[in-house]
Amino acid sequence: MPHAELKYSCDLEIDADAILAEIESIILEHDSGAGTCKGRAYPAQLFHHTHLMVSIALLTKPHRDETFSLALLADLESRIKQRLHQPCEFSLGLSYSTPLYVTNYHTV
Repeated sequence: MPHAELKYSCDLEIDADAILAEIESIILEHDSGAGTCKGRAYPAQLFHHTHLMVSIALLTKPHRDETFSLALLADLESRIKQRLHQPCEFSLGLSYSTPLYVTNYHTV
């Protein structure tokens, strides 16, 4: 279950829902077994310079090696930037969870 977070200056007019859906789609194109991508967007009221920071976290898997990661990053950067319609600073990070990470579904 990947996670994606968008943190951006509130002067940046973006469609966060569309970007999060695009991120999920790209991840699934690279790894069809990745599952749904939990997404959150945080527009910042206080900021210094117009910017978008995208953080993506995945579980460590044997097939998610450097080649996989570089290809995923390239596609993410290209397709997210296609959805940006004004100049801004752009940051994109891909991280992998440690073995000491629990993820599952909680029911009551």
